[in-house]
Amino acid sequence: MNVVLAVKQYVSKMIEESGPGMKVLLMDKETTSVVSMVYTQSEILQKEVYLFERIESTNRESMKHLKAICFLRPTKENLEYLIKELRRPKYSVYFLYFSNVISKSDVKSLAEADEQEVVAEVQEFYGDYIAVNPHVFSLNIVGCYQGRNWDPVHLYRSTQGLTALLLSLKKCPMIRYQLSSDMAKRLAEGVKQVITKEYELFDFRRTEVPPLLLILDRSDDAITPLLNQWTYQAMVHELLGINNNRIDLSRVPGISKDLKEVVLSAENDEFYANNMYLNFGEIGTNIKNLMEDFQKKKPKEQQKLESISDMKAFVENYPQFKKMSGTVSKHVTVVGELSRLVSERHLMEVSEVEQELACQNDHSNALQNVKRLLQNQRLTELDATRLVMLYALHYERHSNNALSSLLNDLRVRGVSDKYRRLVSAVVEYGGKRIRGSDLFSPKDAVAITKQFFKGLKGVENVYTQHQPFLLDTLDQLIKGKLKDNLYPYLGPNTLRDRPQDIIVFMVGGATYEEAFAVYNLNRTTPGVRIVLGGTAIHNTKSFLEEVQAVGFQGRSGEGYQAAVKSSVRR
Repeated sequence: MNVVLAVKQYVSKMIEESGPGMKVLLMDKETTSVVSMVYTQSEILQKEVYLFERIESTNRESMKHLKAICFLRPTKENLEYLIKELRRPKYSVYFLYFSNVISKSDVKSLAEADEQEVVAEVQEFYGDYIAVNPHVFSLNIVGCYQGRNWDPVHLYRSTQGLTALLLSLKKCPMIRYQLSSDMAKRLAEGVKQVITKEYELFDFRRTEVPPLLLILDRSDDAITPLLNQWTYQAMVHELLGINNNRIDLSRVPGISKDLKEVVLSAENDEFYANNMYLNFGEIGTNIKNLMEDFQKKKPKEQQKLESISDMKAFVENYPQFKKMSGTVSKHVTVVGELSRLVSERHLMEVSEVEQELACQNDHSNALQNVKRLLQNQRLTELDATRLVMLYALHYERHSNNALSSLLNDLRVRGVSDKYRRLVSAVVEYGGKRIRGSDLFSPKDAVAITKQFFKGLKGVENVYTQHQPFLLDTLDQLIKGKLKDNLYPYLGPNTLRDRPQDIIVFMVGGATYEEAFAVYNLNRTTPGVRIVLGGTAIHNTKSFLEEVQAVGFQGRSGEGYQAAVKSSVRR
């Protein structure tokens, strides 16, 4: 169950089936992202694809010496563009590949438009999702909610994306969903409907234990997407933002022109592949080792690498090193920027208190620590607000709840009205009244320990206690203990054996912390293969956009009326 490989094989097959000769790859906005996640432009160039065009582009030249490989989503707009294209073809022959099921009536319309008989092939290749990691996929949808219901457009797109995922992995699963979420149920029903309607497509070789699709809702765990992260991939997304493997570094002080946007892809970057799940301290050490290996070749210019700023200086002073290893200069820049942000935003301190809020139950200590940090003017608006959000979610019904005082602290330090409103919106989105599960099970108050990595100054390795709630859900599922009354099956059949192939889909978006947890489960649980997907892969900023899109205008859950009236609704 490797989603990157599944999409990669589709793209290879399209190119192979068109035969030898020069080709153009004609795509839409979404399929361009799908392909770019699994292939670099230079890799595709080696397969005689010399031109990449968008179907909607009106100023394409006529090039009758090229074959056209069209990879498109079967949307109404794309079909209209394609019909227009076939009536006045710009290329010699067309191979049409749709990323999802296309109706017979649409195929008929295309055939009628093909008066010059240029179409050689029409096929469905189910690459209708973004393959993020081998075990992680996304649909790149932020804002799928309308209150507690689906935005109908996004429900349709999610149904399509999820059924395409199943077809690409050749799985016809049994379906379970989170009972407390009407949205999870509606998506489960939508997927089941497609499987029933397209039963011939889903007629795969039966396995002894059927695969399982589990549909969950982000609102059951609003804590995970609010936490700072300390493993490489998750941290880059949290602090810099990953958009289809691309990282925008244009705001980094003193950034060189060629590093304003970098690509982090485990498929084409060995260092990233080996380090994406390691913690921040280990990555710093690994970069240091790489650079010391290079220095050994130049003994005269030996210099000690004590910190990340030393490394940056070293890279900048050796143009030939940059030439030899663009990868390393890229990672030194990324880690350098992460290190700068950690220091500038006091994220070690912030993260320690976040962990305490997420994992422990000492109210007075938590309140004291949040209040202390809110006095620190170096904290960003986002970091100050997320601490209050975590407090609000955890101690929502505590008898000594002091949210009104914390909201007042935010107001005093000049936090914008938008962010203060979001505190109660987050509680309304994922508070106790909404959750179908106990997110804060009582735990002993274990003192959080900080491990300082001694090998490299400036990069500390923080021990994080928090485990996403998804890990507990999957652990129960694998052991056959996940309660049917909380996560019912769709339809009369139930799974007697422990599941082996599990596809988890998170309505409202998954996170890289959850992706890391699934990666570890796959590594340590023999015979179990898990793929995690979501409407999006969130960091805190995109998660708060999601919450904002729900449309809760800073209303308050139980116990917050006074707090909200005095501090939020102004």
